[in-house]
Amino acid sequence: MKQIIIFFLFAPMLLWSQSNFEKGEKLFHSKKYEEAQIIFEGILKTKPSDVKTLEYLGDIASYNKLWEEALKYYKKLKELKPAEANYYFKYGGALGMRASEVNKFKALGMADEVKASFEKAIELNPKHVPARWGLIEYYLHLPGIFGGSESKAISYSNELLKLSPVDGYLSKGKIEEYFKRYTEAEKYYIKAHEIGKSKTTFQKLYNLYLNKLKDAKKARELKQKFESS
Repeated sequence: MKQIIIFFLFAPMLLWSQSNFEKGEKLFHSKKYEEAQIIFEGILKTKPSDVKTLEYLGDIASYNKLWEEALKYYKKLKELKPAEANYYFKYGGALGMRASEVNKFKALGMADEVKASFEKAIELNPKHVPARWGLIEYYLHLPGIFGGSESKAISYSNELLKLSPVDGYLSKGKIEEYFKRYTEAEKYYIKAHEIGKSKTTFQKLYNLYLNKLKDAKKARELKQKFESS
């Protein structure tokens, strides 16, 4: 009898919390981030270890480029779910973005943790595509004297090619574009677009034609073909 009474006392609270969470989710997916944040912060007061709520708040902070706030949420997620690859990836990504805002000396001190976070994500999930993208960006942008390496970026790009051909060709195009080898980049972006035929693959190739190769004719033809398909 006592258990039944307790259930009826707390059931309305549980239902309210659940419906409120669903409302927060709908707002988030509608990109109404400020409204969603208010709801999720309210839920967190009564459920401070709810992983989905923490993740949504971390993602909202990331959307708003509040990297230190995002790191706070992602760090707690890693502690609560140490076997979840995606939380290490998100933490590494937010840390990398935070590093881009600080002075170079401080940023270099954060670099190892960024790399370790992406590597941990891959260790936990060998098929993790975004973490490999993170490592490609890491090895491209870090100065060679501090560990930057084109060959390591290419190595992760090769791994992507096996997991996801579209991502593999896009990443190879990204590397070639980074080093201003635009003709080579074009070849890879064409391959990616032939497979993916998506807005992302179109945009990469279109931007290359328009902004790097300065070929307005190819850009226009690509756009016309994409919009008519």
